[in-house]
Amino acid sequence: MKRTELLTAAGSLSEMVRYMEAGADGIQIGEQQFGMRLPGDILSGELDQAVRLAHEAGAKAYVAANRIMDNAALPLLPGYLEKAARAGADAVIFGDPAVLAAAGEAGLSGLVFHWNPEMTATNYATANYWRGKGAVRAILARELSMEQVLEFKRSCQAEIQVQVHGMTNIFHSRRRMVSSYLDHLQTKEGKEPQPEASRRDLAADKGMYLIEEERQDERYPVYEDQAGTHIMSGDDLCMLDTLHEFLEAEIDSLKVESLLKSQEYNITVLRAYRAAMDAYYANPQEYRFRQEWLETIEEIQQRDRPLSYGFYFKEQVY
Repeated sequence: MKRTELLTAAGSLSEMVRYMEAGADGIQIGEQQFGMRLPGDILSGELDQAVRLAHEAGAKAYVAANRIMDNAALPLLPGYLEKAARAGADAVIFGDPAVLAAAGEAGLSGLVFHWNPEMTATNYATANYWRGKGAVRAILARELSMEQVLEFKRSCQAEIQVQVHGMTNIFHSRRRMVSSYLDHLQTKEGKEPQPEASRRDLAADKGMYLIEEERQDERYPVYEDQAGTHIMSGDDLCMLDTLHEFLEAEIDSLKVESLLKSQEYNITVLRAYRAAMDAYYANPQEYRFRQEWLETIEEIQQRDRPLSYGFYFKEQVY
């Protein structure tokens, strides 16, 4: 039986180690210059050490280059991909075809790719097209139902990855809206706009929310990085009690989203999913969900962020 990967993203080398100890056997890493919604920067100069740490722990390391690239990024891409290849990264995550072009320019024919177009990976035909271009994995849109995911798995020639826990991205703009607004206020008051570093720190603050006038009780976290502005869901996906459905279907990779969560929260979640997955693989026929796995998460879950099944069991209209 093929074992499914438990995946998360880490923003530092120490965070990588803690998440692998908690049960992650796949780690997304990289720097915000090339990746989107990373929980921190593991710079290109640290890739050798990061990949080595992952491999020593029996885990895989995937380097994120999934930004929508602008012209300024193009000259830098081949060098970044070369460093990922030299470090022995297990794959590079991309959405923009410019990444594949840069790999070709650098002569990196052996580099493995995961296709991640964010919200538009909604059918297996497109995933199969990118499989023909060298992408061995497709990272699916969060709006797919369980039925659609299972159909995707049956018909897709590539591995597939889905999210099973954490907040989901519901809006993205390449504009850094909050930072631009703050700069506008500073200028209006006759002050100099804040330097880039200060704006970046402020934009990543966990206290920023979008609140709709009609639904004052729902808060949508706003996150900014170098890729732009991201508005996140008002609840947290949690598929722990239905995890066996993904495992029975041999979905290749299940991601726990670590963004805007504390290390302790992410470690608790990873341990719970690891326990459930290990119990399933120990005896698939006799597997039973244990409520205490979920209770460990519920004990530390923010009261204003309910756990939900996302779109897995509801119809989504495109």
